[in-house]
Parts: sequence; C-alpha cells; structure tokens
Amino acid sequence: MRIIPAIDIIDGKCVRLTKGDYTTKKIYNENPLEIAKSFEDNGIQFLHVVDLDGAKSNRIINYKILEKLASRTTLDIDFGGGLKSEKDVEIAFESGAKQITGGSIAAKNRSEFVGWINRYGAEKVILGADCKDRKIATDGWLEESDTDVIEFIQSYEQNGIRDVISTDISKDGMLEGPSINLYKDILNQTQVNLIASGGVSNINDLYRLKEIGCSGVIIGKAIYEGRITIKELSELC
Repeated sequence: MRIIPAIDIIDGKCVRLTKGDYTTKKIYNENPLEIAKSFEDNGIQFLHVVDLDGAKSNRIINYKILEKLASRTTLDIDFGGGLKSEKDVEIAFESGAKQITGGSIAAKNRSEFVGWINRYGAEKVILGADCKDRKIATDGWLEESDTDVIEFIQSYEQNGIRDVISTDISKDGMLEGPSINLYKDILNQTQVNLIASGGVSNINDLYRLKEIGCSGVIIGKAIYEGRITIKELSELC
C-alpha cells in the first residue's frame, strides 16, 4: 500500500481544511518545500498535492509551488485542484507532476476527462471520486450532485481508469477514522486501485485500510497534528 502524505496549498502555504470548508483553514507551514523535504528525508516516495486556490478558481494556480517541489525533491507527485482544461494538465505535467487527478472535470465534462485518459494514458490520470453521503461533490467540494460514487467509478472503469482517490468529505479533517464501509463497497463492486483519503487518525487506520485492500492512503491532518509521526510512516515505507 502506498503511503502518500498530502500538502494542500492556499496562497503558496501548506494548509489543512475541515470537511473542505475554506473558512476552517489552518496554516501549518509557509514553505511547502520544507515539508516535502522532510518526507523525502524519511524515505517516503509519494506526495499528494492539492491546489485549493485552483479548485476554487477552476484553473491551475499554484503550479510554481508544484515546480519547486518536483525539481527539488525526488518525490513522485500526484497533483489536483482546478484542472479543467488541456492547458491546465499540460502545465501540471510540465511543472513536474507524475500523475494528475481530475474530479470536478470528470463529473462535469466527461469527454474532456476521457480525452486526458486517452492522450496521457491511464497510468498518468487518477479519477477523483470525492463524495458526501455517497454522492459526488465537485468544485472544491462546494457543489454536490445526485451521482452515486460507485456508479461514477464504474462508468470510468469502462474508459480504462485504474487509479481512484476517494474522499468521504464528512470524514475529512475530523481525525475520527476513515470511511471503511464505503471503501469496502467500492472495492467489492469495482476493480480499481483505490486510494483512501480523509479521516485517518492514527497508525492503526493504515493497517485497517491495507487489510481491506486499498492500494494507497493519503494522510494529511494526522501528520500535521502529530497523531502519526513521520518516523512511523518511514518505518511503514
């Protein structure tokens, strides 16, 4: 199982939100590169970077931060937030992303997202399937839909999608444990490589996610609040 720390960016700073609410923003470090280097120095290979400014603005914003993280570390970075056009995707890859994640675009403009899969290959494109009450949410989680999350994932399996990040928004930033039942259902009803995100509170949560078959886990607030230490993650890696 991939261990994937998260860096969420607003105004070039490393922040965390609670349930995706921008008014709950808490700044943890004004220099995301410091955080990324600490992960790298402890043997962590992967990094999940979210451009929260981009998610709100519907276009990539913090690509200079991505470029700095990619050029000054050896981390494999997946990047999401605000990717709405072919140009956004090109900028993300040119700035050093190994993979990009599309969520809102996949929900709102299927042909565009399928075009990315066809052009760059399924190994480069991750489907973002973030949900509240099992319904897909978009645009920095500011909008909700009536689309069932499992049906959403299944529809993109037909287009070759292999990697899926799914966040249960009700769990995000709450440090109360991940949405195990949701992830079990996704794994039972699809064949995707599922990356769990949201709610991780301690090291035992990682073992539970591995046990049910998740191929990766994104960890954010639990690291920044000291619930899981980088040393513990290093030992797992």
